[in-house]
Amino acid sequence: MTDPAAPSTDTVQTKSMDDIMALCKRRGFIFQASEIYGGIQGFWDYGPLGAQLKKNLRDAWWNDVVMLGCNGQNGPDGKPVRIVPVDSCIIQNPKVWEASGHVAGFNDPMVDCRETKSRYRADHLMCIGEKGDKEGQIYAYIENDDASYAAARKKLDKYKKRTLTDDEIDTCPLTDLSVDELKITVGPDAKEVGTLTEPRAFNLMFDTIPGPIRNEDNKAYLRPETAQGIFINFKNVVDTTRVSVPFGIAQTGKAFRNEVTPRNFTFRSREFEQMEIEFFCHPDDARAWYAFWRDWRMQWWQELGLAGDNLIMREHDTDELAHYAKEGAGTADVEYRFPFTAPGYGELEGIAHRTDFDLKQHQQHSKKKMEYFDPSRGEIAKNGQPKGEWYLPHVIEPSAGLDRGVLALICEAYTPDPDRASGVFMKFHPRISPIKAAVFPLVKKDGMPEKADELRRTLVKKFGHLGAIEFDEKQSIGKRYARMDEAGCPFCFTIDGDTLNDGTVTVRDRDTQEQSRIPMEEVPAFLAEKLGL
Repeated sequence: MTDPAAPSTDTVQTKSMDDIMALCKRRGFIFQASEIYGGIQGFWDYGPLGAQLKKNLRDAWWNDVVMLGCNGQNGPDGKPVRIVPVDSCIIQNPKVWEASGHVAGFNDPMVDCRETKSRYRADHLMCIGEKGDKEGQIYAYIENDDASYAAARKKLDKYKKRTLTDDEIDTCPLTDLSVDELKITVGPDAKEVGTLTEPRAFNLMFDTIPGPIRNEDNKAYLRPETAQGIFINFKNVVDTTRVSVPFGIAQTGKAFRNEVTPRNFTFRSREFEQMEIEFFCHPDDARAWYAFWRDWRMQWWQELGLAGDNLIMREHDTDELAHYAKEGAGTADVEYRFPFTAPGYGELEGIAHRTDFDLKQHQQHSKKKMEYFDPSRGEIAKNGQPKGEWYLPHVIEPSAGLDRGVLALICEAYTPDPDRASGVFMKFHPRISPIKAAVFPLVKKDGMPEKADELRRTLVKKFGHLGAIEFDEKQSIGKRYARMDEAGCPFCFTIDGDTLNDGTVTVRDRDTQEQSRIPMEEVPAFLAEKLGL
């Protein structure tokens, strides 16, 4: 009954999440929401650098998926991939969520602690006790939380009046305990035994009441996912555009889940943003399209800088498949090894074959026909042409978390370097770096600020829509370089005395710290090449 997820001395060495969070606050990537009032759990604000980083990731997804149709690749049918966008409302008719199954089934198991008044996801709590001890106390801790585990071990050792070895410890999920065993369990932050309630269902949707009449009959919900806004507009898109199956509908936007225990920085939040595609295809072609999307989405994250052992693709086992899946349907997750999940991984994006579940549900509940007529299929008529076929398309869903993507990029970019003045630099891929370039006059005199501003204006006109062009003339050049290292700026251009004489500027590379000189007039072309434009 040993838990493989329990912290171990054999875990891989990782970056410090505390250090990463401190840099995010110090340099304006991510702030606690409502911080001046003590914050609010599960909600986060993005500062200037974080907002631009998030926009760059969203824009990269939008450009590559929607505008370029998987960067111009052909699908398994040998034809270009066609994707069209929608932007649906956060609040929909509540019948949408009844049809999708969210009202009845969108629940997590929850336990409360009567002593501390804390609430926990039951499937996130693990329990430890001494092997073979049927009457001793059982101590609960939060899975993948080293501090919580250490506290539980300390309590257990104190109760046993000796230090137990790992081999003497029995570990199991809280949900595996019986009611009687729960009565001898000590909660993660409690002192008393038996304070944890039995697990019970907790609906994750935020409800609200639009309009002036506030009663249960008028209750609506903030969407827990963006996918259903796509499904309910499937026929509208087919009827108003010239798309034909196979094709996809894409959307980015906010979603809301009333998580029982939001944790791990922005990884599990109550307000978050998704980047979702619902790709509609004939049932016979679904397996080929699933494989296509699974492989391309993995490749896309790798090209943004998440290549290496920290990124994996994991196919779901049969017992993990969602309610909308059936035999033969596949689901895979792109997973990233975050500091708080190491040596394990956390989901970054899911690619699922949803079959025809969603369209069928909305067809049954709305009484509106959602079937698609394909004139290129069906029996062959006497004239040699197909008669056409009506069918409910199957759906392949690549669904990515934008906030989780930003967090993964931040964690991957965070690179400690004790030899630098900053002690760390953010090794962002130039495409998603929030600051694309910095322009510095070496000193604030001798015409250098004016020459630097000339270069800044040139770069803003050409690259300003992709990210910030920083201009800074304060403090020493070393301190300015250090600040840009922590911001992840890939290139700094310094105007000095030689610039005024020969027209060249110093280029400093963030990753190597190497400096070279190029003509000032060649800076735009140099930067364009480095940004892949």
